[in-house]
Amino acid sequence: MPNYEALQEQLEYPFNNLQLLLQALTHSSYVNEVDYVEAEDNEKLEFLGDALLGFVISDLLYTRYPHFREGDLAKLKSYVVSEQFLAELAKELSLGDYLLLGKGEKSSGGREKNSLLANSFEALIAAVYLDGGLEKACEFIYNRFSDKIQKLVKEHQILDHKSLLQEYTQMVFNCVPVYHLISKSGPDHDKTFEVQLSINDQVYSIGRGKSKKEAEQMAAKQTLMKLKVESNGLNIYPILEKEIPPEKETQEFKETCPQ
Repeated sequence: MPNYEALQEQLEYPFNNLQLLLQALTHSSYVNEVDYVEAEDNEKLEFLGDALLGFVISDLLYTRYPHFREGDLAKLKSYVVSEQFLAELAKELSLGDYLLLGKGEKSSGGREKNSLLANSFEALIAAVYLDGGLEKACEFIYNRFSDKIQKLVKEHQILDHKSLLQEYTQMVFNCVPVYHLISKSGPDHDKTFEVQLSINDQVYSIGRGKSKKEAEQMAAKQTLMKLKVESNGLNIYPILEKEIPPEKETQEFKETCPQ
């Protein structure tokens, strides 16, 4: 039996109703195999958690980055609520060790699957909300996302390298980059993709990633570095220095998502 007290210490939230925590960690494959009528999987909690996460993150970004355009806010939000990002947060909590999985899902590497980890993280947000209310759920989200978002913005880690490279190549080479998948390897739950990037039939880089899209972004990033292209040079990204520090956020945001 997993040590749920240790998990709650990591979450920095003690559940009043432990059943909500267990449900957040229960995959449908487990429910289908156990002889327990009241067992319920985390799918409905995932639905609720997804909505809560979207609302809180949107409020945080809107308040903290008032000079960002709508497209930039949407891009940043999309990144931090993505399956990959949420799965990484779940791994930091070792959430996979606590998942209740059916035998088949467990044997196929379910504890490491990004989709299951991301879904359970969203379900966990909903469980905190139902157990402690909106203020606790907001606090839980804020504590895990705020610093990471700040780092992403300051280090330019959320740039859409493909779009930037395409704009540059159209302007300089009068063409667009060509991406070609050259290999994929590994088991289904942990594949690695390799993509070759060419401009005017000349190979510039090979990118690797856990998805074809991620590999293309890495190839574009490497090519931009090789071409010494700066994002600020094309003026298509916001001025990152105009972030509002957390201590100067509006009172409305603090009331919704207390620090």
